[in-house]
Amino acid sequence: APDTLAPPMVNMELMQAQETAARERLEAWKAEAAGEGVTLEPRVRTGPSAYEGILEEADESQPDLIIMGRHGYTGLTRLLMGSVTARVIGHSPCHVLVVPREVPLSFNRLLVASDGSPFSEAAWTEALSLAKTMGSDLIGVAVAASDRDVPAATQVVRNLEESASQQGITLDTMIPMGRPEEGIVKAAEFKNASLIIVGSHGRTGLKRLLMGSVAERVIGGAKCPVLVVKKK
Repeated sequence: APDTLAPPMVNMELMQAQETAARERLEAWKAEAAGEGVTLEPRVRTGPSAYEGILEEADESQPDLIIMGRHGYTGLTRLLMGSVTARVIGHSPCHVLVVPREVPLSFNRLLVASDGSPFSEAAWTEALSLAKTMGSDLIGVAVAASDRDVPAATQVVRNLEESASQQGITLDTMIPMGRPEEGIVKAAEFKNASLIIVGSHGRTGLKRLLMGSVAERVIGGAKCPVLVVKKK
């Protein structure tokens, strides 16, 4: 996605250089993956924006999961401008896992955030499945914005506890106070979570992404990877 304001010749040269660099990087990944017994199929797309290319590829190949990196700890300002990751999350047909730079991916302690909505239910279902598959500790969080919201948040975590009990899983719970994204991030740090699992409110347009949804704000503040679950 070269600068469209550049002269046509420079634009084409830049595009070719970027494509060559991308192919070389993917071939290096392919060799590294082969050494671990994993098959990697390199694909390079050319287009006006990175997020559009990722989404086009996802629509064609129908993956179960998109995995994206994050350049360290980003502030809310970057997210409000609509980063590539935020745009992919908003329009992705599948779950999106965002891993901060130099942070290992672990499934030891899963923290799932719920507000009782159908989108949170999708995140909870995914969290239960991962916990059973990976043998993970599971933490359920419902954030109360104020004292009057505590009863509703308490009911949400009780419902999670009952659901976990039916699956033979012990659930640790927490009801932090404040803004949803702040409460989730603080709870993850307090509980030493290795992965945060949140729901996403379906396909959203850029206008909503510019306002910064809870999922994007959690990603901006979390010190661990975040799995954004899309409701089917």
